[in-house]
Amino acid sequence: MSEQITGISSMATRQVLAELVEEYGRISGRRVAIESVGGVAAARRVQEGEPFDIVVLAADALDRLAAAGRIDPASRIELVRSGVAIAVAAGAPRPEIGTEAALRDTILAARSIGYSTGPSGSHLGRLFERWGIAETIAPRIVQAPPGIPVGALVARGEVELGFQQLSELMHLPGIDVIGSLPPGIQVITVFSAAVCKASDQHAAAGELISFLASPQADSVKLRHGMEPAGGDSR
Repeated sequence: MSEQITGISSMATRQVLAELVEEYGRISGRRVAIESVGGVAAARRVQEGEPFDIVVLAADALDRLAAAGRIDPASRIELVRSGVAIAVAAGAPRPEIGTEAALRDTILAARSIGYSTGPSGSHLGRLFERWGIAETIAPRIVQAPPGIPVGALVARGEVELGFQQLSELMHLPGIDVIGSLPPGIQVITVFSAAVCKASDQHAAAGELISFLASPQADSVKLRHGMEPAGGDSR
């Protein structure tokens, strides 16, 4: 049997990758193991030269890994686009979030606000600064530790209003996803895959990435709250 293909990704793509690599294994006969951790940790491990075959991260993180010579830029392919959703505890009242002004008022009224250390959290931090409410709500901000879903904090009652990629919220028990960031302030994160320079299986890793970007994978991506990115390389 061929050598196992290994990879690392951020938590946002954990479930979609788990399903896709299982399907790829059935089709190809290859063994694939993808480890999903916090995005910062995943990028650091690739940066430090840990011998993964592929990496799947947000586009800006791959930009930095490319600049550091840790990935093969020619192998890079966009896989999915993902927006930010909002969750409350299951059965809790659903606040108004349909417009930018309504969401700002809802955030100001919330007992606690949770977001991640990933791209969605960075976007929200900038948004709160632009709205001029960052200092006001700072004592009520709960940032989920890397690798811990914001929705888990919402389900436990530690956070009243949680923000994260839809793919990370939609399958969690104990919460209700009440919608997405409204038009004008939504941010779409592109998650891409690339072959790591540390890999000694470049051809096999490239074949796996091609499958992940293929139309054959589209229905799985949609089922996990993400849009297929069309496989355009960057």
